[in-house]
Amino acid sequence: MSQFRSNENPMFRSKFSEDIFKHKYAHTGCETWSSLASVLVEDVCQDKMSKEDKTALANYITELKFIPGGRYLYYAGRTNKFFNNCYLLCAEEDTREDWSDLSWKAESCLMTGGGIGVDYSIYREEGRILAGTGGLSSGPIPKMQMLNEIGRRVMQGGSRRSAIYASLNWKHADVSKFLECKNWYEMPVGNTDFSLGQIKEQDFNFPAPLDMTNISVNYDTDWLLNYWNTGDVGEIFKKNVAQALKTAEPGFSFNFFEKENETLRNACTEVTANNCFAADGGDDSDVCNLGSLNLGRIETLQELNDITELATKFLLCGTLRAKLPYDKVYKVREKNRRLGLGLMGIHEWLIKRGYKYEVTEELHQWLSVYKGKSDSISKETADKFNISRPVANRAIAPTGSIGILAGTSTGVEPIFAVAYKRRYLKGGTRWHYQYVVDSAAQELIDLYGTAPGDIESALDLADDYKRRIKFQADVQDYVDMSISSTINLPSWGSKTNNEDTVEEFTNTLASYAHRLRGFTVYPDSCRGGQPLTNVPYSEAVDKLGEEFEEGVETHDICDITGHGGSCGV
Repeated sequence: MSQFRSNENPMFRSKFSEDIFKHKYAHTGCETWSSLASVLVEDVCQDKMSKEDKTALANYITELKFIPGGRYLYYAGRTNKFFNNCYLLCAEEDTREDWSDLSWKAESCLMTGGGIGVDYSIYREEGRILAGTGGLSSGPIPKMQMLNEIGRRVMQGGSRRSAIYASLNWKHADVSKFLECKNWYEMPVGNTDFSLGQIKEQDFNFPAPLDMTNISVNYDTDWLLNYWNTGDVGEIFKKNVAQALKTAEPGFSFNFFEKENETLRNACTEVTANNCFAADGGDDSDVCNLGSLNLGRIETLQELNDITELATKFLLCGTLRAKLPYDKVYKVREKNRRLGLGLMGIHEWLIKRGYKYEVTEELHQWLSVYKGKSDSISKETADKFNISRPVANRAIAPTGSIGILAGTSTGVEPIFAVAYKRRYLKGGTRWHYQYVVDSAAQELIDLYGTAPGDIESALDLADDYKRRIKFQADVQDYVDMSISSTINLPSWGSKTNNEDTVEEFTNTLASYAHRLRGFTVYPDSCRGGQPLTNVPYSEAVDKLGEEFEEGVETHDICDITGHGGSCGV
């Protein structure tokens, strides 16, 4: 693997990984990865951890065995400490004052570099008479569009695109309009012969409804019990599946029984919180706090145990150090103190051991350590610090850029492809791309002589969605919040994704719904300018290390997984 490993920073597996660090995270005082690790640990942990623990933690970060969320990396050593990736906002009441307040909260959060997520279900449907003015209500979708336009004009922290999420309950009177609100290919542009979808293929900056926002429908206990009692998923669920198989959205937010009120999500949907219907008034203005264990680099269960302990302590320290956009976020953080300790490199872990993409008995053991240790050390450390205990400890983010930084498979996803082109924003204005060979795949090729075509990838599994859904459900059993994961599918109209396959997909997803917290799909080519494009290994291997300028702007990494912006990366 020497031809792929960075010479300047030997922990990076490729020049592309090193370039991600240089372009997104390196700055004065943190010019190298190891220096950033040391600065970050001291910045966050200060006197809350022993010198020995801080040294060990910095080493684990340097070795890419634990990687804090992208906002931690970006703000290490900087004056502002906006370490948190995303904020979860309530639409609290159906009033003019709340509409205005929600816009203020959204803009305040977006301008710190954090994404936002909102459940709009409390807003009345379109066309109802307004008692105070005699006018008619506009419904929740225009409010979603208002926040979408705020996001369009806010370059988060001056460096990245806005990440926004919106959801609506399946029983809401406007849900049918919501299901179709991003059907850009059915929206004509003026007097031209083009649809919005066609225009955005040519110019991805061309505005379209909710183009900065990821959307999902919320399904609650009533929906689940009706399905269990009758076997009928209902027309809304059927339409939701058909729409997702065509256009990738809306996704699905599953919230049942004791978690029924947890409809608030961050932009990439892995962090959950209570909406304003909850008995305690909900968790408006709650905040993400993310970091990921890299199973691809961790060698033993004991090492996993040790790293989980230090990573959990680190995130707890983050709840004491991170700067927040307004007072209410501080109060809600003090109450909930959510930790989002996640995983990445799971598929690399499986590949190294010769396993297929499935949760094996050995992986169950590793996941048990991840769950058990994070729960126990969270309570123990919070008590030692004399602070509130976290209400939740684990959430698995998509880990787009930090997964590439670590040279491993992202989140719970299988490797996207053995080789691909990856597009990214550089300098805040221009899009570039590089050819990438997946690091885990390259290791198999170099060490074991494995043929590139024999390595299982997300594209190979596109025709085996049942295995992907089962994998997500099996991992969800160990996660107390949610998992950001998207299943790649063949394009709509293909042999395995068409009108005739919708019913079987619907039944399969419904049968797993009670074991999931969220679900999204991405049919190939359903959005113009997707960021990852599969290429032959032989084409990519000859172009590694070179950078090319892209003529047309494309999505950032989170969009290929159905989650806009850069949450958790």
